[in-house]
Amino acid sequence: DEVHMYPLSFAEFMTIYNGDKYMGLSEYMLYGGIPLVVLREGANDKAVVLQNLFNEIYLRDITKRNRVKNIGELEDLLNILSSAIGSLTNPTKLSATFKSVKQKTISKATITRYIEYLCDAFLIDSAVRYNVKGKKYIDTPVKYYFTDMGLRNARLNFRQLEETHTMENIIFNELKIRGFNVDIGVVVVNGRGKDGSSVRKQYEIDFVCNKGSKRYYIQSAYAIPDQAKMEQEQRSLMMTGDAFKKIIITKDAPAPYYNESGVLIMSIFEFMLNPDSLEQ
Repeated sequence: DEVHMYPLSFAEFMTIYNGDKYMGLSEYMLYGGIPLVVLREGANDKAVVLQNLFNEIYLRDITKRNRVKNIGELEDLLNILSSAIGSLTNPTKLSATFKSVKQKTISKATITRYIEYLCDAFLIDSAVRYNVKGKKYIDTPVKYYFTDMGLRNARLNFRQLEETHTMENIIFNELKIRGFNVDIGVVVVNGRGKDGSSVRKQYEIDFVCNKGSKRYYIQSAYAIPDQAKMEQEQRSLMMTGDAFKKIIITKDAPAPYYNESGVLIMSIFEFMLNPDSLEQ
Protein backbone atom coordinates (compact mmCIF):
# COMPACT_ATOMS: atom_id res chain seq x y z
CA ASP A 1 0.00 0.00 0.00
CA GLU A 2 1.10 3.55 -0.67
CA VAL A 3 0.02 6.63 1.29
CA HIS A 4 0.80 9.79 -0.67
CA MET A 5 1.82 12.60 1.71
CA TYR A 6 1.54 16.08 0.24
CA PRO A 7 3.23 19.22 1.57
CA LEU A 8 1.02 21.33 3.84
CA SER A 9 -2.09 22.79 2.25
CA PHE A 10 -2.54 26.56 2.61
CA ALA A 11 -5.20 26.01 5.30
CA GLU A 12 -2.75 23.83 7.28
CA PHE A 13 0.03 26.36 6.69
CA MET A 14 -2.10 29.20 8.12
CA THR A 15 -2.69 27.32 11.40
CA ILE A 16 0.94 27.95 12.34
CA TYR A 17 1.69 31.12 10.36
CA ASN A 18 1.99 34.26 12.46
CA GLY A 19 0.39 36.84 10.19
CA ASP A 20 -2.64 37.63 8.05
CA LYS A 21 -3.80 35.54 5.09
CA TYR A 22 -2.44 38.01 2.52
CA MET A 23 1.12 37.85 3.82
CA GLY A 24 0.64 34.13 4.42
CA LEU A 25 -0.29 33.48 0.80
CA SER A 26 2.75 35.44 -0.43
CA GLU A 27 5.03 33.33 1.75
CA TYR A 28 3.27 30.10 0.80
CA MET A 29 3.63 30.90 -2.91
CA LEU A 30 7.32 31.67 -2.42
CA TYR A 31 8.53 29.01 0.03
CA GLY A 32 5.86 26.31 -0.27
CA GLY A 33 4.48 24.00 2.38
CA ILE A 34 7.19 21.48 3.33
CA PRO A 35 7.00 21.38 7.17
CA LEU A 36 10.79 21.46 7.59
CA VAL A 37 10.87 24.73 5.63
CA VAL A 38 7.71 26.27 7.14
CA LEU A 39 9.12 25.89 10.66
CA ARG A 40 12.35 27.72 9.80
CA GLU A 41 12.68 31.39 10.73
CA GLY A 42 13.83 33.97 8.21
CA ALA A 43 13.86 34.08 4.44
CA ASN A 44 17.51 33.09 4.07
CA ASP A 45 17.09 30.03 6.30
CA LYS A 46 14.08 28.85 4.30
CA ALA A 47 15.88 29.34 0.98
CA VAL A 48 18.96 27.41 2.15
CA VAL A 49 16.86 24.47 3.41
CA LEU A 50 14.92 24.30 0.13
CA GLN A 51 18.08 24.32 -1.99
CA ASN A 52 19.67 21.66 0.20
CA LEU A 53 16.53 19.51 0.00
CA PHE A 54 16.55 19.77 -3.77
CA ASN A 55 20.22 18.99 -4.26
CA GLU A 56 21.00 16.65 -1.37
CA ILE A 57 17.73 14.69 -1.19
CA TYR A 58 15.72 14.85 -4.40
CA LEU A 59 18.47 14.98 -7.03
CA ARG A 60 20.73 12.53 -5.23
CA ASP A 61 17.88 10.07 -4.68
CA ILE A 62 16.63 10.30 -8.29
CA THR A 63 20.06 9.91 -9.87
CA LYS A 64 21.15 7.03 -7.62
CA ARG A 65 17.90 5.08 -7.75
CA ASN A 66 17.62 5.34 -11.53
CA ARG A 67 21.37 5.21 -12.23
CA VAL A 68 21.34 8.45 -14.20
CA LYS A 69 24.73 8.89 -15.83
CA ASN A 70 24.32 12.36 -17.32
CA ILE A 71 23.15 14.38 -14.31
CA GLY A 72 23.66 17.64 -16.24
CA GLU A 73 20.93 16.68 -18.72
CA LEU A 74 18.49 15.94 -15.91
CA GLU A 75 19.27 19.27 -14.24
CA ASP A 76 18.81 21.15 -17.51
CA LEU A 77 15.42 19.49 -17.96
CA LEU A 78 14.45 20.49 -14.42
CA ASN A 79 15.36 24.10 -15.18
CA ILE A 80 13.24 24.08 -18.33
CA LEU A 81 10.23 22.52 -16.57
CA SER A 82 10.62 24.95 -13.64
CA SER A 83 10.52 27.90 -16.03
CA ALA A 84 7.41 26.63 -17.81
CA ILE A 85 4.95 25.48 -15.12
CA GLY A 86 1.43 25.36 -16.47
CA SER A 87 2.56 25.47 -20.11
CA LEU A 88 1.61 22.81 -22.63
CA THR A 89 4.61 20.77 -23.66
CA ASN A 90 5.76 17.26 -24.65
CA PRO A 91 9.06 15.41 -25.15
CA THR A 92 9.25 16.58 -28.78
CA LYS A 93 9.02 20.24 -27.79
CA LEU A 94 11.45 19.74 -24.92
CA SER A 95 13.93 18.02 -27.23
CA ALA A 96 13.69 21.01 -29.62
CA THR A 97 14.27 23.38 -26.68
CA PHE A 98 17.44 21.51 -25.72
CA LYS A 99 18.67 21.81 -29.29
CA SER A 100 17.93 25.52 -29.70
CA VAL A 101 18.75 26.81 -26.21
CA LYS A 102 21.34 24.36 -24.87
CA GLN A 103 22.79 23.21 -28.21
CA LYS A 104 22.35 19.64 -27.02
CA THR A 105 20.72 16.70 -28.75
CA ILE A 106 18.63 14.62 -26.37
CA SER A 107 16.20 12.02 -27.64
CA LYS A 108 12.48 12.11 -26.86
CA ALA A 109 12.81 8.68 -25.22
CA THR A 110 15.46 9.98 -22.79
CA ILE A 111 13.36 13.04 -21.90
CA THR A 112 10.30 10.82 -21.34
CA ARG A 113 12.35 8.62 -19.03
CA TYR A 114 13.67 11.63 -17.06
CA ILE A 115 10.13 13.00 -16.63
CA GLU A 116 8.99 9.61 -15.30
CA TYR A 117 11.80 9.75 -12.73
CA LEU A 118 10.69 13.23 -11.59
CA CYS A 119 7.04 12.13 -11.34
CA ASP A 120 7.98 8.94 -9.45
CA ALA A 121 9.84 11.11 -6.92
CA PHE A 122 6.66 13.26 -6.48
CA LEU A 123 8.65 16.32 -7.48
CA ILE A 124 6.34 17.13 -10.38
CA ASP A 125 2.84 16.07 -11.40
CA SER A 126 1.12 16.11 -14.78
CA ALA A 127 -2.30 17.06 -16.11
CA VAL A 128 -3.50 15.51 -19.37
CA ARG A 129 -5.82 17.25 -21.81
CA TYR A 130 -9.42 16.03 -21.97
CA ASN A 131 -11.86 16.73 -24.81
CA VAL A 132 -14.97 17.71 -22.85
CA LYS A 133 -17.50 17.27 -25.66
CA GLY A 134 -15.77 14.30 -27.29
CA LYS A 135 -15.31 12.66 -23.87
CA LYS A 136 -11.83 11.38 -24.63
CA TYR A 137 -8.25 12.09 -23.62
CA ILE A 138 -5.73 13.83 -25.84
CA ASP A 139 -2.33 12.22 -25.29
CA THR A 140 -0.14 15.21 -26.00
CA PRO A 141 0.83 17.88 -25.10
CA VAL A 142 0.42 17.90 -21.31
CA LYS A 143 1.07 20.34 -18.46
CA TYR A 144 3.49 19.82 -15.59
CA TYR A 145 3.16 21.32 -12.12
CA PHE A 146 5.49 21.23 -9.11
CA THR A 147 4.09 19.52 -6.02
CA ASP A 148 5.73 22.23 -3.90
CA MET A 149 6.30 25.80 -5.10
CA GLY A 150 9.18 26.30 -2.71
CA LEU A 151 11.20 23.56 -4.41
CA ARG A 152 10.38 24.98 -7.83
CA ASN A 153 11.43 28.50 -6.80
CA ALA A 154 14.61 27.22 -5.16
CA ARG A 155 15.52 25.47 -8.41
CA LEU A 156 15.40 28.85 -10.18
CA ASN A 157 17.16 30.67 -7.31
CA PHE A 158 13.89 32.50 -6.58
CA ARG A 159 13.71 34.17 -9.97
CA GLN A 160 10.68 34.06 -12.30
CA LEU A 161 8.10 34.51 -9.56
CA GLU A 162 5.09 34.98 -11.84
CA GLU A 163 2.00 35.13 -9.64
CA THR A 164 -0.38 34.04 -12.42
CA HIS A 165 1.42 30.72 -13.01
CA THR A 166 2.10 30.24 -9.31
CA MET A 167 -1.59 30.68 -8.48
CA GLU A 168 -2.52 28.11 -11.13
CA ASN A 169 0.02 25.67 -9.67
CA ILE A 170 -1.22 25.96 -6.07
CA ILE A 171 -4.85 25.57 -7.20
CA PHE A 172 -3.83 22.35 -8.99
CA ASN A 173 -2.06 21.11 -5.85
CA GLU A 174 -5.04 21.94 -3.62
CA LEU A 175 -7.38 20.00 -5.91
CA LYS A 176 -5.06 16.99 -5.79
CA ILE A 177 -4.84 17.21 -1.98
CA ARG A 178 -8.66 17.14 -1.87
CA GLY A 179 -8.63 13.89 -3.82
CA PHE A 180 -9.73 15.08 -7.26
CA ASN A 181 -8.54 13.68 -10.56
CA VAL A 182 -7.47 16.81 -12.43
CA ASP A 183 -7.30 17.24 -16.20
CA ILE A 184 -6.94 20.15 -18.59
CA GLY A 185 -10.23 20.75 -20.42
CA VAL A 186 -10.44 21.25 -24.17
CA VAL A 187 -13.64 22.43 -25.84
CA VAL A 188 -13.68 22.07 -29.63
CA VAL A 189 -16.10 24.36 -31.50
CA ASN A 190 -16.82 24.27 -35.21
CA GLY A 191 -17.69 27.57 -36.84
CA ARG A 192 -17.32 29.70 -39.93
CA GLY A 193 -14.54 32.10 -40.85
CA LYS A 194 -15.01 35.50 -42.45
CA ASP A 195 -14.72 33.92 -45.89
CA GLY A 196 -17.38 31.33 -45.07
CA SER A 197 -14.96 28.43 -44.73
CA SER A 198 -15.32 26.03 -41.81
CA VAL A 199 -13.10 26.84 -38.84
CA ARG A 200 -12.29 24.56 -35.90
CA LYS A 201 -11.37 26.37 -32.68
CA GLN A 202 -10.13 24.98 -29.40
CA TYR A 203 -10.84 26.65 -26.07
CA GLU A 204 -9.08 25.64 -22.87
CA ILE A 205 -10.47 25.13 -19.38
CA ASP A 206 -7.72 25.28 -16.78
CA PHE A 207 -9.00 22.35 -14.72
CA VAL A 208 -11.62 19.63 -15.13
CA CYS A 209 -11.96 18.07 -11.66
CA ASN A 210 -13.61 14.70 -11.08
CA LYS A 211 -14.26 12.75 -7.90
CA GLY A 212 -16.89 10.01 -8.02
CA SER A 213 -20.00 11.46 -9.67
CA LYS A 214 -18.90 15.06 -9.02
CA ARG A 215 -17.34 17.27 -11.65
CA TYR A 216 -16.25 20.91 -11.53
CA TYR A 217 -14.87 23.14 -14.27
CA ILE A 218 -12.40 25.64 -12.81
CA GLN A 219 -10.71 28.64 -14.39
CA SER A 220 -7.79 30.40 -12.67
CA ALA A 221 -7.85 34.16 -13.33
CA TYR A 222 -5.40 36.35 -11.43
CA ALA A 223 -7.56 39.46 -11.92
CA ILE A 224 -10.87 40.32 -13.60
CA PRO A 225 -10.83 44.12 -13.91
CA ASP A 226 -13.81 44.48 -16.26
CA GLN A 227 -16.67 42.70 -18.03
CA ALA A 228 -14.58 42.02 -21.13
CA LYS A 229 -12.09 40.03 -19.05
CA MET A 230 -14.94 38.19 -17.34
CA GLU A 231 -16.39 37.15 -20.69
CA GLN A 232 -12.97 36.03 -21.90
CA GLU A 233 -12.40 33.87 -18.82
CA GLN A 234 -15.84 32.24 -18.88
CA ARG A 235 -16.08 31.69 -22.65
CA SER A 236 -14.73 28.14 -22.57
CA LEU A 237 -16.82 27.32 -19.48
CA MET A 238 -20.04 28.28 -21.26
CA MET A 239 -19.25 25.99 -24.22
CA THR A 240 -19.14 22.67 -22.34
CA GLY A 241 -22.78 21.86 -23.15
CA ASP A 242 -23.46 20.34 -19.71
CA ALA A 243 -24.75 21.45 -16.31
CA PHE A 244 -21.72 20.74 -14.11
CA LYS A 245 -20.69 23.60 -11.83
CA LYS A 246 -18.43 26.24 -13.37
CA ILE A 247 -16.08 28.25 -11.17
CA ILE A 248 -13.62 31.13 -11.64
CA ILE A 249 -11.00 31.64 -8.91
CA THR A 250 -9.39 35.09 -8.72
CA LYS A 251 -6.66 36.62 -6.56
CA ASP A 252 -9.13 38.96 -4.88
CA ALA A 253 -12.92 38.88 -4.92
CA PRO A 254 -15.73 39.78 -2.54
CA ALA A 255 -17.74 37.00 -0.89
CA PRO A 256 -18.41 34.14 -3.35
CA TYR A 257 -21.21 34.97 -5.78
CA TYR A 258 -22.80 33.71 -8.98
CA ASN A 259 -22.67 36.03 -11.97
CA GLU A 260 -25.42 36.41 -14.58
CA SER A 261 -24.10 33.41 -16.52
CA GLY A 262 -24.37 31.13 -13.49
CA VAL A 263 -20.60 30.97 -12.92
CA LEU A 264 -19.43 30.91 -9.30
CA ILE A 265 -16.76 33.58 -8.63
CA MET A 266 -14.58 33.23 -5.53
CA SER A 267 -11.22 34.42 -4.24
CA ILE A 268 -8.16 32.22 -3.90
CA PHE A 269 -8.46 32.69 -0.11
CA GLU A 270 -12.04 31.39 0.00
CA PHE A 271 -11.07 28.42 -2.17
CA MET A 272 -7.94 27.47 -0.23
CA LEU A 273 -9.17 28.10 3.32
CA ASN A 274 -12.69 26.68 3.08
CA PRO A 275 -12.68 22.88 2.54
CA ASP A 276 -16.30 23.09 1.30
CA SER A 277 -15.69 26.05 -1.02
CA LEU A 278 -16.66 24.16 -4.19
CA GLU A 279 -20.01 23.10 -2.71
CA GLN A 280 -21.42 26.63 -2.38
